[in-house]
Amino acid sequence: MDIEALFSVLGSALDAPTVSDDEFGRTFRALMNTLVKFDHVVVFAYRGNERPIELYSSFDPDDHYVFVALYQAGPYMLDPFYHTARERRTGVFRMRQLAPDRFFSSEYYRSYYVKTGLAEEVGFFLAAADDVSIVLSLMRRQETGPFPAAEFTLLQRAAPLVSAMASRHWSGLGSRFDAAKASRRRRSRTLQAENESVWRTLKLTVREADIIELVLQGHSSESIGLRLNISTGTVKVHRRNVYRKLGISSQTELLSIYLKSLS
Repeated sequence: MDIEALFSVLGSALDAPTVSDDEFGRTFRALMNTLVKFDHVVVFAYRGNERPIELYSSFDPDDHYVFVALYQAGPYMLDPFYHTARERRTGVFRMRQLAPDRFFSSEYYRSYYVKTGLAEEVGFFLAAADDVSIVLSLMRRQETGPFPAAEFTLLQRAAPLVSAMASRHWSGLGSRFDAAKASRRRRSRTLQAENESVWRTLKLTVREADIIELVLQGHSSESIGLRLNISTGTVKVHRRNVYRKLGISSQTELLSIYLKSLS
């Protein structure tokens, strides 16, 4: 830990007047740099089913497409961080703490998450006003490796400070979601309907749709059975029926159909 740099960043943050999102993001990034090593920072705001708002990121244009633009286009709905934010949980979590039991062998992971080249992602989860959740993510690439236990513990200890700073800066995010009123309201109201419409178009039953969405999120048949209170065998039967109806034989094809239908 660089104590001198830490105090310098905190002093600058306390002395600064009202700052922009980009300026606050750079301050957060500098603060975290005094504590741990990481490669990227991204901050998203989530509210219900609505498309996440990017508050800050440190990506170059190519990485920004993968981590932000492509993510916002639809894959976020299968992201464990998104589902945790919707549950309004708070704290510091590693991705692997939140992921379903088969997440790292899921088609979402293979088709989208591996594009990020990440070894690990750790998020600070805050529950803000107006049903908004804020997630400040620190990312480490494969060549950097996962966060060591000692560094993760340090991040947990820093959580109250991060929460206080972020909550103070991002106190009016509800109005941002409301700013593009027509599009945001339409998105919020129809996103679930769009999902249901996709499955109706594909002639899936409600139960089949529920199971397939969990499959895409990375849940095993055993995990799905526990969540839906049905047997593992029943889950497998439904999965086979879906594959037969769609004329497919893999999760790769299933995810492709799902994303194309959303588009």
